[in-house]
Amino acid sequence: MAEVKYRRVLLKLSGEALMGERDFGIDPSTLTSIAQQVKRVIGKGVEVAIVVGGGNFWRGSSAEMGGMDRVAADYAGMLATVINALAFQDALEREKVTTRTQSAITIQAVAEPYIRRRAIRHLEKGRAVIFAGGTGNPYMTTDTAAALRAIEIGAEVLLVAKSGVDGVYDADPHKNRQAKKFDRISHREALTRQLEVMDTTAFSLCYENKLPIIVFDLEARGSIERAICGEPIGTLVFSEETND
Repeated sequence: MAEVKYRRVLLKLSGEALMGERDFGIDPSTLTSIAQQVKRVIGKGVEVAIVVGGGNFWRGSSAEMGGMDRVAADYAGMLATVINALAFQDALEREKVTTRTQSAITIQAVAEPYIRRRAIRHLEKGRAVIFAGGTGNPYMTTDTAAALRAIEIGAEVLLVAKSGVDGVYDADPHKNRQAKKFDRISHREALTRQLEVMDTTAFSLCYENKLPIIVFDLEARGSIERAICGEPIGTLVFSEETND
């Protein structure tokens, strides 16, 4: 692996990214592959925090459409992220990576509470830290949790791993074959064009705090490692003030 560009990163994994070829749940081989990449980058001295989604088990918006109370549906979604976090913790530990899971909702039997200073200390000791439970608040997505945690821990970049999408486009590439992919785009231009990089709250946090985002396809070979090394993969969303 080439020399790393970023020394502290936050990796956002959607629940769907953990499904592999399945229609539901977790694909063990996919989980192992991601864990192996994380192990290799930690071995290069990179501090890695992870936020996991829960869409492979539960989607609060869908439950709400079915008549469920939105707040209850969102809390159920938070529990789905805890399931994914524990599965990923196990995959990392089977790769001999010391891991800590911190949850934004109190669930002491399986996870530490989220404490910013403790999370940073774990990272400094070379441990992977998984943030579960979103922000702990309804109406907030795990994209927002990823942006918030990245800023709180002082991450140098937010890595957004997509499933089957290799970057940011000017239109939905699944619906428009003429959609143009951006290799680089500023936060300001992405906002002006109303591109769907992340949800609006999450993206605004990154914009206001000048946090660069790399959007890439998790299924690409060595994608996490390549992103951390600064190789041209996916789309870099950068701050105009820093151009990086």
